[in-house]
Amino acid sequence: MSTLMLIGKACRFGGRVQSCVVQPLACLFTASSNMAKSKFEYVRNFETDDTCLRNCYIVVRLDGRNFHKFAEQHKFIKPSDNRALGLMTRSARSVMEELEDVSIAYGQSDEFSFVFKRTSTWFKRRASKLMTHVASQFSSSYVFYWKEFFGEQPLLYPPGFDGRVVLYPSNRNLRDYLSWRQADCHINNLYNTVFWTLVQRGGLTTAQAEDRLKGTLAADKNEILFSEFDINYNTESALHRKGTTLIWEKRDETATKRVKRPNGEEEDVAVTRSRRRVHAHHGDIIGEQFWEEHPDILEDDAC
Repeated sequence: MSTLMLIGKACRFGGRVQSCVVQPLACLFTASSNMAKSKFEYVRNFETDDTCLRNCYIVVRLDGRNFHKFAEQHKFIKPSDNRALGLMTRSARSVMEELEDVSIAYGQSDEFSFVFKRTSTWFKRRASKLMTHVASQFSSSYVFYWKEFFGEQPLLYPPGFDGRVVLYPSNRNLRDYLSWRQADCHINNLYNTVFWTLVQRGGLTTAQAEDRLKGTLAADKNEILFSEFDINYNTESALHRKGTTLIWEKRDETATKRVKRPNGEEEDVAVTRSRRRVHAHHGDIIGEQFWEEHPDILEDDAC
């Protein structure tokens, strides 16, 4: 046999036993490690340096891949499915709980943006590491929490999310980015609300509804809702109109703890503790009020 076998302090070579020294297991691993540092290691030079510029906010934005088809096949409620939006938010919260350097996240429809602190050093600020970790954590959470929101409705196939990384050097730039996403939420939701109202309550086909809305402005769409269907768009769900903003907040939580008194008796006592958790908001983030109420989200521009 040509295979090398170790027997006690002897080695068998081709059927003949010869004495030899048996090396400790650690030595074998050392040899293997040294082997890795071989002439082939030059291939690492092909890797691209994708370190994000310092002192910039790092925004990782995820978008659902082919989610129009995904929504159709899973029979999402039109124009907005609270189950789907809740699942997106739960998945985003999972990302923030895993990556605590995400100071704020904003989502609407099938997208979510995650803002890493400008001082963050997670994954040595490598864009590929940050994006792939966010995308994988979000996607796996979407599948993991599916039943929590859709019950026994089966998930027919795994969803996909593509991602991108964008750097914003100032607080103004970051706020403008988030304002852009919320403005986009309003535009899309207003259109979808009117469109599906015309179809579901107005009896139009999708082609007729699309033709009816061509060239209309926001005021025109609001007028259609109010005059024809008695719907005041401003009283529609803030979740649909404003999207979801996730931030870290400290809040008092009260729990009951059983304690033993000096006399030996036990009793339940309410204990209040301050805990830092991710909380959802569905208000305006374009104006000043939100940022004045949460001044700790933005970092000093002079950092």
